[in-house]
Amino acid sequence: MSDIHTATGRRRTSVARVRIKAGSGKIEVNNRDFHDYFPTPSLQTAVLRPLELAGRTQTLDIFLKTAGGGVNGQAGASSLAIARALLKLDAELRPELKKNGLLTRDPRMKERKKPGRPGARKRFQFSKR
Repeated sequence: MSDIHTATGRRRTSVARVRIKAGSGKIEVNNRDFHDYFPTPSLQTAVLRPLELAGRTQTLDIFLKTAGGGVNGQAGASSLAIARALLKLDAELRPELKKNGLLTRDPRMKERKKPGRPGARKRFQFSKR
Protein backbone atom coordinates (compact mmCIF):
# COMPACT_ATOMS: atom_id res chain seq x y z
CA MET A 1 0.00 0.00 0.00
CA SER A 2 3.03 2.29 0.33
CA ASP A 3 3.32 2.68 -3.45
CA ILE A 4 2.11 5.81 -5.23
CA HIS A 5 -0.85 5.79 -7.63
CA THR A 6 -1.27 8.51 -10.25
CA ALA A 7 -4.20 9.56 -12.42
CA THR A 8 -5.42 12.44 -14.58
CA GLY A 9 -8.81 14.14 -14.66
CA ARG A 10 -10.16 16.80 -17.02
CA ARG A 11 -13.15 19.13 -17.12
CA ARG A 12 -13.63 21.82 -19.78
CA THR A 13 -10.15 23.37 -20.08
CA SER A 14 -8.95 22.27 -16.64
CA VAL A 15 -6.52 19.41 -16.09
CA ALA A 16 -5.70 17.80 -12.74
CA ARG A 17 -2.93 15.29 -12.08
CA VAL A 18 -3.00 13.44 -8.77
CA ARG A 19 -0.57 11.31 -6.77
CA ILE A 20 -2.07 9.21 -3.97
CA LYS A 21 -0.12 7.35 -1.29
CA ALA A 22 -0.82 5.94 2.15
CA GLY A 23 -0.58 8.57 4.86
CA SER A 24 -2.48 10.69 7.35
CA GLY A 25 -5.04 12.49 5.17
CA LYS A 26 -2.91 15.46 4.06
CA ILE A 27 -4.14 17.16 0.86
CA GLU A 28 -1.96 19.55 -1.13
CA VAL A 29 -2.99 21.42 -4.31
CA ASN A 30 -0.25 23.10 -6.38
CA ASN A 31 2.05 23.04 -3.32
CA ARG A 32 -0.58 24.94 -1.29
CA ASP A 33 -2.94 23.83 1.46
CA PHE A 34 -6.20 22.31 0.19
CA HIS A 35 -8.40 24.75 2.16
CA ASP A 36 -6.48 27.75 0.81
CA TYR A 37 -6.74 26.65 -2.81
CA PHE A 38 -10.43 25.64 -2.72
CA PRO A 39 -11.84 28.21 -0.24
CA THR A 40 -15.59 27.46 -0.44
CA PRO A 41 -17.17 24.41 1.23
CA SER A 42 -18.98 23.43 -1.99
CA LEU A 43 -15.68 23.17 -3.90
CA GLN A 44 -14.09 21.23 -1.03
CA THR A 45 -16.93 18.69 -0.88
CA ALA A 46 -16.82 18.28 -4.69
CA VAL A 47 -13.12 17.38 -4.54
CA LEU A 48 -13.42 15.13 -1.47
CA ARG A 49 -16.54 13.24 -2.60
CA PRO A 50 -14.69 10.20 -4.06
CA LEU A 51 -12.66 9.84 -0.85
CA GLU A 52 -15.77 10.03 1.35
CA LEU A 53 -17.55 7.36 -0.71
CA ALA A 54 -14.49 5.12 -0.50
CA GLY A 55 -14.13 5.82 3.24
CA ARG A 56 -10.47 6.79 2.89
CA THR A 57 -10.45 10.45 3.98
CA GLN A 58 -7.93 10.00 6.82
CA THR A 59 -5.78 7.19 5.36
CA LEU A 60 -4.41 8.72 2.13
CA ASP A 61 -2.11 11.63 1.32
CA ILE A 62 -3.12 13.42 -1.87
CA PHE A 63 -0.94 15.68 -4.01
CA LEU A 64 -2.77 17.52 -6.81
CA LYS A 65 -1.38 19.61 -9.68
CA THR A 66 -4.09 21.58 -11.46
CA ALA A 67 -3.88 23.89 -14.46
CA GLY A 68 -6.21 25.71 -16.84
CA GLY A 69 -9.77 26.93 -16.49
CA GLY A 70 -11.22 28.29 -13.27
CA VAL A 71 -11.52 26.98 -9.74
CA ASN A 72 -14.82 25.23 -10.45
CA GLY A 73 -13.43 23.33 -13.44
CA GLN A 74 -10.30 22.46 -11.50
CA ALA A 75 -12.42 21.06 -8.67
CA GLY A 76 -14.31 18.85 -11.14
CA ALA A 77 -11.08 17.70 -12.77
CA SER A 78 -9.56 16.97 -9.35
CA SER A 79 -12.57 14.90 -8.34
CA LEU A 80 -12.30 12.77 -11.49
CA ALA A 81 -8.54 12.35 -11.02
CA ILE A 82 -8.96 11.22 -7.39
CA ALA A 83 -11.71 8.76 -8.36
CA ARG A 84 -9.51 7.25 -11.09
CA ALA A 85 -6.54 6.98 -8.73
CA LEU A 86 -8.73 5.25 -6.12
CA LEU A 87 -9.68 2.68 -8.77
CA LYS A 88 -6.00 1.86 -9.31
CA LEU A 89 -5.69 1.46 -5.54
CA ASP A 90 -8.78 -0.74 -5.14
CA ALA A 91 -10.78 -1.95 -8.16
CA GLU A 92 -13.72 -3.01 -5.96
CA LEU A 93 -14.67 0.65 -5.46
CA ARG A 94 -15.76 0.91 -9.11
CA PRO A 95 -19.53 0.15 -8.69
CA GLU A 96 -19.93 2.71 -5.88
CA LEU A 97 -17.98 5.44 -7.70
CA LYS A 98 -19.76 4.77 -11.00
CA LYS A 99 -23.20 4.79 -9.35
CA ASN A 100 -22.49 8.28 -8.01
CA GLY A 101 -21.28 9.53 -11.42
CA LEU A 102 -17.68 10.16 -10.34
CA LEU A 103 -16.03 8.22 -13.18
CA THR A 104 -17.76 10.12 -16.00
CA ARG A 105 -15.83 12.93 -17.64
CA ASP A 106 -17.95 16.05 -18.07
CA PRO A 107 -17.69 16.58 -21.85
CA ARG A 108 -19.30 20.04 -21.97
CA MET A 109 -17.04 22.60 -23.60
CA LYS A 110 -17.44 26.17 -24.75
CA GLU A 111 -18.81 26.26 -28.29
CA ARG A 112 -16.57 27.97 -30.84
CA LYS A 113 -17.38 31.34 -32.37
CA LYS A 114 -18.64 31.00 -35.94
CA PRO A 115 -17.56 33.33 -38.77
CA GLY A 116 -19.97 36.11 -39.68
CA ARG A 117 -21.52 36.14 -36.21
CA PRO A 118 -20.68 37.97 -32.98
CA GLY A 119 -20.62 34.75 -30.92
CA ALA A 120 -21.23 31.01 -31.22
CA ARG A 121 -24.98 31.33 -31.85
CA LYS A 122 -25.81 35.02 -31.49
CA ARG A 123 -26.78 36.95 -34.62
CA PHE A 124 -26.14 40.59 -35.36
CA GLN A 125 -29.21 42.78 -34.76
CA PHE A 126 -31.74 42.63 -37.59
CA SER A 127 -32.71 45.99 -39.09
CA LYS A 128 -35.80 46.14 -41.28
CA ARG A 129 -34.87 49.60 -42.63
